[in-house]
Amino acid sequence: MSEARNILEVEGLCVSYGKVEALHSAGIKVGQGQIVTVIGPNGAGKTTMLSSIMGVLPHTRGVIRFQGLEVGDAEVEQRVALGINLVPESRALFGEMSVEDNLLLGAFMRHRLGHRDHEQTMDEVFQIFPRLKERRAQHAGTLSGGERQMLAVARALMAKPALLMLDEPSLGLAPLIVREIFRVISDLKRTGVSILLVEQNARAALQVADYGYVLETGEIALEGASDQLIDDPKVVESYLGLGGRR
Repeated sequence: MSEARNILEVEGLCVSYGKVEALHSAGIKVGQGQIVTVIGPNGAGKTTMLSSIMGVLPHTRGVIRFQGLEVGDAEVEQRVALGINLVPESRALFGEMSVEDNLLLGAFMRHRLGHRDHEQTMDEVFQIFPRLKERRAQHAGTLSGGERQMLAVARALMAKPALLMLDEPSLGLAPLIVREIFRVISDLKRTGVSILLVEQNARAALQVADYGYVLETGEIALEGASDQLIDDPKVVESYLGLGGRR
């Protein structure tokens, strides 16, 4: 992956909570139009990494470069305006608001910058998530878990991000819904958006990703093309079990 094609470059990322270092000199790259996944156990620092890239966490050291620009000092709103968006593990929906109003909130920054294409963008989002179109007037709080996850992703897409970051999109979902979510993630690649996927379901993540990183105790332990990692004995033993081998 040549540097000219990297939409995101993270180098020497260090994050501490008090005296506890959650990330130590971590580095990742996401190529233009790629799906890159970060897998690892609970507490490895995966969510911390996404939060740092999004600018949510203070006291972050290291270099975060987006489309060639260093954004380490940029506020969250500035990073959204540049084209970075995060779907958090909590999904952070407004339950008392309708599906459509939640989506319109996702387009707020573009509207603020003078873009008036939210209706067209919503039509595009409804093509990806037809179930949300059926429920556009329904309160978000009444949706199923899978539908809420779809809405969270759809709301992020309303901002037309160049880089979409997903934090544990399969968390708490039934297996059938998990397969549907990962099918959508795979389909999103065709729209040109680059995706950074943090996921505990290592097998599902590696099956849709182009490249993967294994994060353990705050450090990158392994990296490589996803089809290589899915056959790596260490990854199979630690994350995939016996069913991980093809």
